[in-house]
Formats: sequence, structure tokens, C-alpha cells
Amino acid sequence: MTNAIITKANERFEQSFQALGREYATIRAGRANASLLDRIQVEYYGAMTPLNQMASITVPEARVLLITPFDKSILKEIERSINASDIGITPQSDGSVVRLVIPALTEEKRKELAKEVKKVGENAKIAIRNIRRDAMDEAKKQEKNKEITEDELKTLEKDIQKATDDAIKHIDQMTAEKEKELLEV
Repeated sequence: MTNAIITKANERFEQSFQALGREYATIRAGRANASLLDRIQVEYYGAMTPLNQMASITVPEARVLLITPFDKSILKEIERSINASDIGITPQSDGSVVRLVIPALTEEKRKELAKEVKKVGENAKIAIRNIRRDAMDEAKKQEKNKEITEDELKTLEKDIQKATDDAIKHIDQMTAEKEKELLEV
């Protein structure tokens, strides 16, 4: 019964790690990465459709993304959507494919992105602490309802805290790796 609380907390921690990973994937580090385009939606026959469902995205060179639409008639829509997005790269089209040349990052931009990475990491830690709070509340509720003893509550609280500490270490590690990736030239 008590392990269910920790299991549920660990599942939620794992979801937080995955969300953080997705968030970090969209922060560009000066090299081409197809996940940069994950959030881009293109209007296709009146419906907003994710770009990666209507085109193949390849990385032919370290700083080039090549977008090959399955339907060539949507090339202009793809360009328009990329221009309207927040990635800040102007697409180049040759009539059959769209090229995105990722510019090299300036030192100033790298530091700015490193700050953003830290901020995103802090938000993930807040999410982890909220999960801990929920788990602690659940444990206290079980003790109050006489489902567990006071001693079991203390042990459970220690286990929840240990799981939380491990989760925060994992987030720190993910943040450090992303910062390192951004700051290396």
C-alpha cells in the first residue's frame, strides 16, 4: 500500500524528466537537430498539422536541416510556418525541398541560452518538489485514516525524500549536460 505512493511519485518524476528532455531538445545548440521543428504546425487543407507528419526531415550536414515534403504543393505553407515560428531561422527553398541553415551561435547567445536552460531546469525542480508535496500529503492522509502507523509514515516520508533527492540530481545532471553542449564551440 505505502509503496504505491512512491511508485506513483516515481512515475510522475519520469514524466517530468521526459518533459524536460523535450524542452531541452527545442533549445538549439548551434547544430542541426530535427527536434528543433517538433512544435511547428503547418496549415494543410484547413487543418493545423505537425510538420514532421507531412515531410521527412534529415540532417545532411552538421548545421543543415533538409525538409522534404511528401506533397510538393505545401512547400510555401511550410516556409510560411517556419518564418512565423520562434526558431529564428529563415528557410531557403529550391522548389522541391526546404533547407534550414543553422547559424553558429555567438558567445553572447550561448550564455543567454545557458541561462534559459538553467531556468527550465529550475522549473522542472519545482515540478519535482510539487510531486513530493503531493506524495507527502497522501502519506499523511493514510496515517490520519489509520491505514498506516506513525512509524510507517516516518519511513515513507524518508523514502519519498530520497526519491525526490534522486530526481533532483537527475535534473541537475540533464541541465549540466545541456549547458555543456551549448557552451562548447
